[in-house]
Amino acid sequence: QVELVESGGGLVQAGDSLKLSCTASGRDFSRDDMGWFRQAPGKAREFLARARWNGSSSTVVADSVRGRFTISRDNAKNAVYLQMNNLKPEDTAVYVCAAKGIFHTNWSYWGRGTQVTVSS
Repeated sequence: QVELVESGGGLVQAGDSLKLSCTASGRDFSRDDMGWFRQAPGKAREFLARARWNGSSSTVVADSVRGRFTISRDNAKNAVYLQMNNLKPEDTAVYVCAAKGIFHTNWSYWGRGTQVTVSS
Protein backbone atom coordinates (compact mmCIF):
# COMPACT_ATOMS: atom_id res chain seq x y z
CA GLN A 1 0.00 0.00 0.00
CA VAL A 2 1.46 3.32 -1.10
CA GLU A 3 1.31 6.08 1.45
CA LEU A 4 2.55 9.67 1.53
CA VAL A 5 2.62 11.28 4.96
CA GLU A 6 3.24 14.97 5.48
CA SER A 7 4.52 16.60 8.65
CA GLY A 8 5.86 19.92 9.85
CA GLY A 9 2.81 22.12 9.58
CA GLY A 10 1.63 24.39 12.35
CA LEU A 11 0.72 27.88 13.47
CA VAL A 12 3.33 30.54 12.84
CA GLN A 13 3.53 34.30 12.58
CA ALA A 14 4.03 36.29 9.41
CA GLY A 15 7.70 36.34 8.48
CA ASP A 16 8.45 32.99 10.08
CA SER A 17 9.76 29.89 8.34
CA LEU A 18 8.57 26.29 8.25
CA LYS A 19 9.94 23.15 6.68
CA LEU A 20 7.44 20.54 5.59
CA SER A 21 8.39 16.92 5.13
CA CYS A 22 6.73 14.16 3.17
CA THR A 23 7.79 10.57 3.57
CA ALA A 24 6.62 7.89 1.17
CA SER A 25 6.20 4.19 1.79
CA GLY A 26 5.05 1.23 -0.25
CA ARG A 27 6.84 2.30 -3.43
CA ASP A 28 10.23 3.62 -4.42
CA PHE A 29 9.68 7.13 -5.79
CA SER A 30 13.33 7.82 -6.57
CA ARG A 31 12.65 7.83 -10.32
CA ASP A 32 9.34 9.69 -10.06
CA ASP A 33 8.31 13.30 -9.64
CA MET A 34 7.44 14.39 -6.12
CA GLY A 35 5.76 17.67 -5.43
CA TRP A 36 3.76 19.96 -3.21
CA PHE A 37 0.35 21.54 -3.57
CA ARG A 38 -1.81 23.59 -1.26
CA GLN A 39 -5.48 24.30 -0.87
CA ALA A 40 -6.93 27.19 1.06
CA PRO A 41 -10.59 27.26 2.15
CA GLY A 42 -12.84 28.13 -0.76
CA LYS A 43 -9.98 28.06 -3.26
CA ALA A 44 -8.79 25.62 -5.87
CA ARG A 45 -5.80 23.41 -5.25
CA GLU A 46 -2.62 25.22 -6.20
CA PHE A 47 0.58 23.66 -7.52
CA LEU A 48 3.64 24.87 -5.62
CA ALA A 49 6.70 22.88 -6.62
CA ARG A 50 8.03 19.70 -8.19
CA ALA A 51 11.30 17.86 -7.73
CA ARG A 52 12.55 15.35 -10.28
CA TRP A 53 15.55 13.11 -10.00
CA ASN A 54 17.08 12.05 -13.32
CA GLY A 55 20.69 11.77 -12.34
CA SER A 56 20.67 15.24 -10.92
CA SER A 57 18.04 17.29 -9.17
CA SER A 58 15.61 19.25 -11.28
CA THR A 59 13.04 21.49 -9.66
CA VAL A 60 10.14 23.67 -10.71
CA VAL A 61 8.63 26.24 -8.36
CA ALA A 62 5.43 28.19 -9.00
CA ASP A 63 5.79 31.89 -9.68
CA SER A 64 3.52 32.67 -6.73
CA VAL A 65 6.03 31.32 -4.19
CA ARG A 66 9.34 31.44 -6.04
CA GLY A 67 12.00 33.12 -3.97
CA ARG A 68 10.32 32.12 -0.70
CA PHE A 69 9.70 28.37 -1.10
CA THR A 70 12.32 25.75 -1.96
CA ILE A 71 11.72 22.10 -2.72
CA SER A 72 14.25 19.35 -2.13
CA ARG A 73 14.25 15.59 -1.93
CA ASP A 74 16.18 12.76 -0.33
CA ASN A 75 15.85 9.63 -2.41
CA ALA A 76 17.55 7.53 0.24
CA LYS A 77 14.69 8.42 2.57
CA ASN A 78 12.03 8.39 -0.14
CA ALA A 79 11.17 11.88 1.02
CA VAL A 80 10.52 15.36 -0.30
CA TYR A 81 10.68 18.63 1.60
CA LEU A 82 9.30 22.14 1.25
CA GLN A 83 11.22 24.94 2.92
CA MET A 84 8.97 27.95 3.33
CA ASN A 85 10.45 31.30 4.29
CA ASN A 86 8.94 34.72 4.97
CA LEU A 87 5.50 33.21 5.38
CA LYS A 88 2.48 35.41 4.80
CA PRO A 89 -1.12 35.10 6.03
CA GLU A 90 -2.16 34.25 2.47
CA ASP A 91 0.01 31.14 2.70
CA THR A 92 -2.50 29.67 5.14
CA ALA A 93 -3.70 26.40 3.63
CA VAL A 94 -3.51 22.64 3.79
CA TYR A 95 -0.26 21.57 2.18
CA VAL A 96 -0.31 18.26 0.36
CA CYS A 97 2.46 16.08 -0.98
CA ALA A 98 2.03 14.19 -4.26
CA ALA A 99 3.93 11.90 -6.61
CA LYS A 100 3.70 10.76 -10.24
CA GLY A 101 5.69 9.16 -12.98
CA ILE A 102 7.86 11.64 -14.86
CA PHE A 103 6.03 10.95 -18.12
CA HIS A 104 2.61 11.23 -16.53
CA THR A 105 0.54 14.39 -16.59
CA ASN A 106 -1.66 13.57 -13.64
CA TRP A 107 -0.39 13.16 -10.11
CA SER A 108 -1.17 9.61 -9.05
CA TYR A 109 -0.39 9.53 -5.35
CA TRP A 110 -1.50 12.01 -2.72
CA GLY A 111 -0.96 12.53 0.96
CA ARG A 112 -3.64 13.74 3.34
CA GLY A 113 -2.02 17.09 3.97
CA THR A 114 -0.72 19.17 6.84
CA GLN A 115 -2.24 22.45 7.98
CA VAL A 116 -0.17 25.62 7.85
CA THR A 117 -1.67 28.70 9.48
CA VAL A 118 0.10 32.04 9.31
CA SER A 119 -1.10 34.77 11.63
CA SER A 120 -0.56 38.46 10.92
